[in-house]
Amino acid sequence: MPSFPWSRAMTANQTDDRPLSSWQYRRVLQPSLVQVTQRSTTTGNRQTLYSGSQTIVQRAPVRSGGTAGVTPAPGFDAPVIEWIADAGDELIVSNDEVSAGTPTVDGYVVVNPV
Repeated sequence: MPSFPWSRAMTANQTDDRPLSSWQYRRVLQPSLVQVTQRSTTTGNRQTLYSGSQTIVQRAPVRSGGTAGVTPAPGFDAPVIEWIADAGDELIVSNDEVSAGTPTVDGYVVVNPV
């Protein structure tokens, strides 16, 4: 069950920040349940989630109210987005900052083979 927490400070109007870009398990080896949780310190973040050629979430707000450096508790203080990824899918979490702020986005991904 590979998992990966992140805390990413963003600059004003930064686009396409990809926290999983250097994660060794971002390419799924077998069909798996993927769970992603994110929380931002401001209301100015938008997330897009991809699994292979599928768009799982199309540029939607990231839940705000987080504290920089604190991993969100899945389902408690941040929603869990989950789906079944196919073998060979590359997982992409892409975050945009849209309000000229300098937020921090904290997140967590878990990949469970099915």
